[in-house]
Amino acid sequence: MDYLPGDNAELRKSRGAFFTPPAIADHLTGWAIRDDPLAMVLDPTCGDGAFLMAAGQQLKALGRQTSDLDSQVFGIDLHEASLREAERLLAEKALSARLIASDFFLVPTPDQLGSPFEYVDAVVGNPPFVRYQQHSGASRQSSVTAALRQGVRLNGLASSWAASLAHAAGFLKPDGRLAMVLPAELLTVGYAEPIRRWLKERFERVNLVLFERLQFNDALADVVLLLAEGRGGCDAFSLWHVESAEDLAQVRPYMQRNVTPPESGKWTDILIPNTARGLYREITSSHFTTLSDYGTSTLGSVTGGNSFFAMSEATRLEYGLEEPQLVRISPPGTRHLRGSAFTIQQWRALRDSGERVWLFRPDASDETEARVAYTTHGESIGVDQAYKCKIRTPWWRPPLAPIPDLFFTYMSHNYPRLIANTAKAGFLNSMHGVTLKDSVPREAAAALPFMCLNSVTMLGAEVNGRSYGGGILKMEPREAASLPLPGPEVMESAWEQLKPLKPQLDRQLRNGSWTEVSKRVDAAVLGAACGLGQAEIAQLLSAARDLRRRRLRRAE
Repeated sequence: MDYLPGDNAELRKSRGAFFTPPAIADHLTGWAIRDDPLAMVLDPTCGDGAFLMAAGQQLKALGRQTSDLDSQVFGIDLHEASLREAERLLAEKALSARLIASDFFLVPTPDQLGSPFEYVDAVVGNPPFVRYQQHSGASRQSSVTAALRQGVRLNGLASSWAASLAHAAGFLKPDGRLAMVLPAELLTVGYAEPIRRWLKERFERVNLVLFERLQFNDALADVVLLLAEGRGGCDAFSLWHVESAEDLAQVRPYMQRNVTPPESGKWTDILIPNTARGLYREITSSHFTTLSDYGTSTLGSVTGGNSFFAMSEATRLEYGLEEPQLVRISPPGTRHLRGSAFTIQQWRALRDSGERVWLFRPDASDETEARVAYTTHGESIGVDQAYKCKIRTPWWRPPLAPIPDLFFTYMSHNYPRLIANTAKAGFLNSMHGVTLKDSVPREAAAALPFMCLNSVTMLGAEVNGRSYGGGILKMEPREAASLPLPGPEVMESAWEQLKPLKPQLDRQLRNGSWTEVSKRVDAAVLGAACGLGQAEIAQLLSAARDLRRRRLRRAE
């Protein structure tokens, strides 16, 4: 990949700029222009002009002259070097466009004074994807204001693309067409909820194109193509699946699937085939509840320096620390949690193998020689200067999360898991803890680690969780609370079948044969307790696997 002088991959990433494959630019501009030789087209964040060139070529194919394009094709970008490159590339192909150097959010829409052009027939492009941490200050304020003018109130976590999309629609004619490349976060993240609601209310027809493979070599993020038109709102969308950008030319009407997104919340479940989606909704509403109905999810202890506060038995002995000055914990990370329970025997084995099974947490009044020696060591390596340590007194006494009944592995590749905490160990923020309510069935702590391995729960994890680079599935406490689990009656019925098999199933889990365990759990939970047939169970299992496969592509 060649870069402009003074530009590089890191600088492009910082401003959210990524090269759009020509096949995607051609498809979106073709859809937006249709066969209208007089169509006016805007790319509001044009970069070096991939969409401008595609639009110019298509308009010339419809009979327009190069001299016509300055009044039909418009490009805006803050990065002047990219605009100069766009101008050069357009000239090379005997094309032209009106280029405007500006922050897009400062460009007035046609209903405002000072707008540089009239309403357009089509808005196309690939808006910059800058996360909220970098999208700040005056730029964020102007973007929030621009989005609000279109009726979209964004929260502080919104990335730049969300405001760009809303502001871009303000340049459209009432029945105009919007065709843009967006991160697949559109479907899944909480901050995009106002955008999802706005799309349903603003456009008469909305089409989404999803790719089976990543389309941008210099970005880990999945993308979705949004093609929206008309006005007045809609209830259902058209969804298209293609392997890659090269397959867009073969898209045909019969390949689409009509989906109805939920009234609120994430749209991840529109990726599920209709029959499995309906079955999932039916089962979760009639036979399942949520993790929040069983217990409360909490974050693990945040120490500010795990390498210091989480210690091994050898370190404890070296400094002469006594057990009352420490708290027994599950070691940092979750790799050691392979079975359905974390037992005191397992804790002792980890202790004897040198794992960090102690949390340094002496009483605030502790003035023993051992405590002073260890905290002096911490100060010598700067632990006391870590942010979390600096804001507490004394710095060496970290907060302790309540000892939970269950651990919850909120970051995972395959699936999130519940593990019974029979060792009564503390835990760090590498996982969540779940404290069961007094009202839940007595055997819930032993049963739930198996119950969560059914296909409905695993599908629910994909629907409710967040997908990150490298294929990681993450569930924050609020998302974990919504994880669908078999209701108490279903759980008790299924546990009658599974409890006698617990030693065998636990052994299979520890050996990594979780798919075999899942089959047993599906038969007991979805089959015997919920009354589903094998074909229906297979549909749900297939849907869960498909969403997991889409997520894990990021690790390839």
